[in-house]
Amino acid sequence: MEAGGDTAAPAPGDAEDLEDTRFPSEEAADGGGVHEDPTDSGDGGQEETGSETKDQPPTLLSPLPQSESPSCTCGLWDPASENNPMGDPESGSGVQGGDPSDEDWRSKRKHVFVLSEAGKPIYSRYGSVEALSTTMGVMTALVSFVQSAGDAIRAIYAEDHKLVFLQQGPLLLVAVSRTPQSAAQLRGELLAVHAQIVSTLTRASVARIFARKQNYDLRRLLAGSERTLDRLLDSVERDPGALLLGAVRCVPLARPLREALGALLRRCTAPGLALSVLAVGGQLVTAAQERTVLAECRLDPADLQLLLNWVGAPAFAAGEAWAPVCLPRFNPDGFFYAYVARLDAMPVCLLLLGTDPEAFHDMATCRRLVEDGMHTLGAMRTLGEAASFSNAPSASAPSYSVQAVGAPGLRHFLYKPLDIPDQHRQLPQFTSPELEAPYSSEEERQRLSDLYHRLHARLHSTSRPLRLIYHVAEKETLLAWVTSKFELYTCLSPLVTKAGAILVVTKLLRWVKKEEDRLFIRYPPKYSTPPAPSSASTDQASHNGLFTGP
Repeated sequence: MEAGGDTAAPAPGDAEDLEDTRFPSEEAADGGGVHEDPTDSGDGGQEETGSETKDQPPTLLSPLPQSESPSCTCGLWDPASENNPMGDPESGSGVQGGDPSDEDWRSKRKHVFVLSEAGKPIYSRYGSVEALSTTMGVMTALVSFVQSAGDAIRAIYAEDHKLVFLQQGPLLLVAVSRTPQSAAQLRGELLAVHAQIVSTLTRASVARIFARKQNYDLRRLLAGSERTLDRLLDSVERDPGALLLGAVRCVPLARPLREALGALLRRCTAPGLALSVLAVGGQLVTAAQERTVLAECRLDPADLQLLLNWVGAPAFAAGEAWAPVCLPRFNPDGFFYAYVARLDAMPVCLLLLGTDPEAFHDMATCRRLVEDGMHTLGAMRTLGEAASFSNAPSASAPSYSVQAVGAPGLRHFLYKPLDIPDQHRQLPQFTSPELEAPYSSEEERQRLSDLYHRLHARLHSTSRPLRLIYHVAEKETLLAWVTSKFELYTCLSPLVTKAGAILVVTKLLRWVKKEEDRLFIRYPPKYSTPPAPSSASTDQASHNGLFTGP
């Protein structure tokens, strides 16, 4: 995670400020060839490896003093105002129970815990943190014991369980898993959880709070954010492609319409507007950025996924909202001000990020212009159909069938292009079809996700990475392939032979090439304001924008 620029940012509010401020939350290589049977390599015992950290210069982003509040009728989003639907599965961290002796709690395949260095519980994926305080105390003791020897604990392997530890400043994140995920993949999930927390509080504020009071209860500031974290982890379980591939999924859309929507976003500007994002069903439609605020940069896919998960809260299901949000991959120590609106009572979401805390009414004017323009283009109906096409439960469900490829024997695939010209400043993107039979049940979807995790771990193994894997499983055949142009994971019928698999993959690659203008944003919109003079170059822009530099 890097933040460009050499100019130090103003420090966000002190701990006392944070305690009185309502924050947005959600409650309220070599080794080519064919590998026949990839397995997750993990030596038993305890792995203790020292970790390296880099100090990163902060960049200029607007901190959120207590006295600042937007001069608008809607005010900041109050987490306590959100009602959770009855029977919502995203309430794991808020339910009672969670004692380690409880069989239902122990039956979960994966647990995620967040606690402070002092052992103060902050978050648990399942059960209540109060019931798990003793368990978290044991985790703290393990970390402290290893640290006393001048080392840092990273992972423990015990029979079919992995315990992965991640220290991020004063916060300790732990994953306990009996899934096929590798330690590196679990560590990536923990980083995503930490980023979601930082998006609410900022890294500098969290560090300052614990520097003053080590046993501070951070749940006071994160009240309501538990469901945001629950939904993040749910999305990783249902749709692993985004985190595995480090990419975002775009709504399949005709290129002329996508370009027209991009041009519409460029025309609708407001003072301090930094980024305009149009999304539907957790998928990106298009985005535009302001040259006066952002220059020679690009949006990090991890930050975009964080934003899409954030606006997926039920509180954003209708109307409009105005709230501060931090983008950790760009600058973890400052806030932007986010205007979020659902357009025309549909799942189409408009997200406007700016630097002016008083720009709510200007953002609302932009929203009306965008909404009118989309009606003129007929885009509302098209995007509504894309959102309602899939019957999958995932909020980021794809909107096309694998049958569209026309390759008999192909059941599912994940595809990420790697040959994007650098001058296009392209977001890493991927595509995959809707999960269909025989992967209609939750159990079968989870099994396929486990297979993808195994293939990914084997392809990207640090000890012996592979370029091609052909694996015959009990109920399907899988082929994974990484080249300089793409990364591909395919799931095929168990009756497909090696020669047949090659033919299917060839047909799939030809189809993706033919449909790439519809599946991906190949040519992102230009800046909506004229380029800055050359004298203002990158150093000036690097501390004004929202994006991580290349």
